[in-house]
Amino acid sequence: MKITRKEFLRLTGLSLLAGGAMQVVRAIGQGGTAARAAASQPVRLGMVIDLSKCREKDGCNECIHACNTTHNIPQIANRAHEVKWIWTEPFGTVFPSAQTGYAEQSYTKVQVPLMCNHCAEPPCTRVCPTRATWKRDDGIVMMDWHRCIGCRYCIAACPYGSRSFNWQDPRPAIASINPDFPTRTKGIVEKCNFCEERLARGMKPACVEACPQGVFTFGNLADPESEPRDLLRSRFALQREPELGTGPSVYYLM
Repeated sequence: MKITRKEFLRLTGLSLLAGGAMQVVRAIGQGGTAARAAASQPVRLGMVIDLSKCREKDGCNECIHACNTTHNIPQIANRAHEVKWIWTEPFGTVFPSAQTGYAEQSYTKVQVPLMCNHCAEPPCTRVCPTRATWKRDDGIVMMDWHRCIGCRYCIAACPYGSRSFNWQDPRPAIASINPDFPTRTKGIVEKCNFCEERLARGMKPACVEACPQGVFTFGNLADPESEPRDLLRSRFALQREPELGTGPSVYYLM
């Protein structure tokens, strides 16, 4: 079968057009795959706390003050009824198994900043009967104060003492209420939320921003290139009782 020159050029042109179209479709497909891959990158938000920097300014409580002010945390004199999101305890109390004969000279007297560990496997979320507490996809363990019925099962389940119960109306014990954050009521549980309301606005957690020593580093623990991961590669770090299998997202650099 013979074809004319005109028909040959037409067929060639159609072939080239089809080939170009396939390349465009392939490129779009690859772009979509890349976008989906970027969107599916794992996120696990966590905190790295540098104890060597923290002990340089012994007695500093700027992180606690910033947290209290930001989140309307009441200042209650009765220790049995106190509410705390960030607090401090002696190194020996926090890490009893890390004690050595030389610890007395280095870290024993250091006051360690403590908060909710936002565990990878949080026992608190499993015992809540109303699902008032749950873990987000980015690893933050949340509280819904409207769902909380005050059963305190989560307090009993948390091995780190990171949750507080409002035994009384907290609002009279707040010196100056921050209108940008809700106050709580008597009979509910609360705790550190990694400042999720600030993260939603592109801001850092209040403790990170307030610390004059740069003790706190916050970021994505699932990202090998993140600042927290860089610190964890370069320094020895401790977690609180990792043998419990909870997978704390807060690390302490030594």
